[in-house]
Amino acid sequence: MAEAIQIIRTLTQEDFDRFAAISGDDNPIHVDPAFASRARFGTTVAHGMFLYSILEGLAEQIMGDAGIAQTALMFPAPARLGDEIAFAGREENPDLLELTARRTSDGETVCKLTLVLDKRS
Repeated sequence: MAEAIQIIRTLTQEDFDRFAAISGDDNPIHVDPAFASRARFGTTVAHGMFLYSILEGLAEQIMGDAGIAQTALMFPAPARLGDEIAFAGREENPDLLELTARRTSDGETVCKLTLVLDKRS
């Protein structure tokens, strides 16, 4: 079983802007602080796929040559500008990889990725 991996990162507006530029998702909730200040979350928030991309990078480090047979992805809470996020993953058993992104301030999960692995790849 692979060791757990964790990275901690503080979310910046530059992160959101760069991801918007590369993905084409320039929704103002991500890239327009003035707009976002009047919206539901009070500030800009991370693109869900930005969070997913970081977790996917961790998954690649953990799973080695295994393929992915099934993916489940959830975004239960927003990740706001300035949030410090702990991205972590571990192989729960030879066929299952669990990865989470959690705010360090309150432990709330902002992204959860579950991968069912196919070791035959």
